[in-house]
Amino acid sequence: MTVDRSDGGVASVWRGHPYPLGATFDGQGTNFALFSEVAERVDLILVGDGGTHTRVPLPEVDGFVWHGYLPGVGPGRRYGYRVHGPWDPSAGHRCNPAKLLLDPYARATDGRVDNHPSLYERTPGGPDPADSAGHTMLGVVTDPFFDWGDDRPPRRPYAETVVYEAHVRGLTRTHPAVPAELRGTYAGLAHPAVVDHLTSLGVTAVELMPVHQFVHDGALLDRGLSNYWGYNTIGYFAPHDGYAAQRTPGRQVAEFKAMVKTLHAAGLEVILDVVYNHTAEGNEHGPTLSFRGIDNASYYRLVDGDWQHYYDTTGTGNSLLMRHPYVLQLIMDSLRYWVTEMHVDGFRFDLAATLARQFHEVDRLSAFFDLIQQDPVISGVKLIAEPWDVGEGGYQVGNFPPLWSEWNGRYRDAVRDFWRGTEHTLGEFASRLTGSSDLYEHSRRRPRASVNFVTAHDGFTLRDLVSYDDKHNHANGEDNRDGETHNRSWNCGTEGPTTDPEVLLLRERQHKNFLATLLLSQGIPMLCHGDELGRTQRGNNNAYCQDNETSWVDWTSTEERRRLLEFTRRLIALRAAHPVFRRRRHFRGESVPRAGGPLADLVWLRPDAREMSDADWQRGDARAVAAFLNGDAITEPDARGRPVVDDSFLLLFNGHWEPVEFRLPDPLYGECWTALLDTAADGDGAGDGSEHKAGASLTVEARGLTLLGRPTSGRADTEGPFRRPDRSR
Repeated sequence: MTVDRSDGGVASVWRGHPYPLGATFDGQGTNFALFSEVAERVDLILVGDGGTHTRVPLPEVDGFVWHGYLPGVGPGRRYGYRVHGPWDPSAGHRCNPAKLLLDPYARATDGRVDNHPSLYERTPGGPDPADSAGHTMLGVVTDPFFDWGDDRPPRRPYAETVVYEAHVRGLTRTHPAVPAELRGTYAGLAHPAVVDHLTSLGVTAVELMPVHQFVHDGALLDRGLSNYWGYNTIGYFAPHDGYAAQRTPGRQVAEFKAMVKTLHAAGLEVILDVVYNHTAEGNEHGPTLSFRGIDNASYYRLVDGDWQHYYDTTGTGNSLLMRHPYVLQLIMDSLRYWVTEMHVDGFRFDLAATLARQFHEVDRLSAFFDLIQQDPVISGVKLIAEPWDVGEGGYQVGNFPPLWSEWNGRYRDAVRDFWRGTEHTLGEFASRLTGSSDLYEHSRRRPRASVNFVTAHDGFTLRDLVSYDDKHNHANGEDNRDGETHNRSWNCGTEGPTTDPEVLLLRERQHKNFLATLLLSQGIPMLCHGDELGRTQRGNNNAYCQDNETSWVDWTSTEERRRLLEFTRRLIALRAAHPVFRRRRHFRGESVPRAGGPLADLVWLRPDAREMSDADWQRGDARAVAAFLNGDAITEPDARGRPVVDDSFLLLFNGHWEPVEFRLPDPLYGECWTALLDTAADGDGAGDGSEHKAGASLTVEARGLTLLGRPTSGRADTEGPFRRPDRSR
């Protein structure tokens, strides 16, 4: 079959195959396949370098998949689709061949969505005839071949994982050692200076904020802003082209792969923050870019009985229809592609409760989770849920299936409340510190189910958490109405910047308290990029649209930042060296024999060294507690089947505004304790190494945390309290 071209040439098209969907180059030509249940005709549009358009009607349709093979068409060729079909919004159909549509399976994109009126339907009685060509993104045929060499996934056990949430652009945009042309790109993230920072910090996994191709909202563009965070996906197979140093169409794929290969070589896993709950097309007032014009009623959840409106549980205008087989196939094909072809190591699912909604309710046994469970590829990587959405019944912390870990929002809230001095928080704080067994153990999930965090991209940075009582989002152009109002923050006495030395000292201590609590808690810790350097957004707790110094990590070195960085490194090294801080199973109150009598795996002590009672936990003014972590009582074996033992530790927490005197417990717990960490100490917070006998008194400063350690019974502590981690575990 031959097809007339707008430039006078001729294109040849063969029948091709209905699978795989998308544009697949085989070395000699490209197979194009597009799903649409409602289409009456589908035209493939090939776009030349000079802007010429070649219309190629796809000759075959099998199982609602339109397909054709074009010999001689290869990598770099840009393309889109025009779908001919019903325009009947009252029935949920919005086909309009005037709209040039992006392939949902495009492996790369080129061009920009510019908010032109032709992208929107403005004619009430019928489809708008305005052609959107030139104002939207095109798909790009990509070369699947890449030299992965000896690349191997690091496959870090969950118990050893320390997650570093990062933004490709924001992390590298101002790094002085990264060449200017690489800053803010995949290549910049793979630069030796950035990789060295990550590895010397000690994190094991980089969780990248959305890198699927996304769109900048028209309303933001009109205000001179952008969708900086990227939670506005339009292409689930394409790495975002704006993060590529190389601007040749399609080259972003190879650059992304090279970044993953480099991070793997450094022992770092790559986890992607993915947004499968909604797309950038929004509701009926949004642009027609892809899914809406291809098969609106199949891809999106529509209001029952009012099919022209969208059922939205995400707060973005639309939600994907998770019970449709081709939507489920799209997501599963995308996940497998990123694992098998792009070599990523896991996913964090944005607003994951929406993925569980087959109908209106949240069902953790929905088809999506069934598919994940049985898939031999996806079930083998790290899976992390943001366990909520904005719909009814959407807060689902603790309710995801056993394979999954979850962002633990209750951990964030409890830790913030404790350190700002909120009453009646001690019991909740203790539960979160020790792995949140109350949330996860009922379904036989382990501490790894809890991804612990104090800060994330959404909200205050850690520096701002201790510097602001209120949000300051005026730069977003919404009169400070956007963003969370109840932040559980405390400014330590002065709102925002100050030169008051007492306030600055308290803020640094609080910063260290949060870091120490996070990294010494059971579960998977997640650090937000730049928190180890005291990054500030100047009180903006919703910087989603700020692609500027507000959101970029400031790499300028100061004495305080050096102290925080060294303190964070020390904590991560301590966690890596001691399995008692990263147990694979929850505490059970089990005792192990020891000279003088048995000791439980975990004991909570009052400042006077007596065990906490139920009444003690209920006291509203209880703000100080000690936790004994028994290193002799780690019952699970290591990877080689050997019993694991460790040093034992005393964590002394004082959330009070005055110093608290702790009495160390009797010799049954330990004859002598060494001071390892003190958030109130000058410098990097390292303990002074002083030794304290059983029964001695030790003062913990106001709003301070002290860590004491002793060797496990029967072993001389020849390597000191900061022993090297056993990598065999």
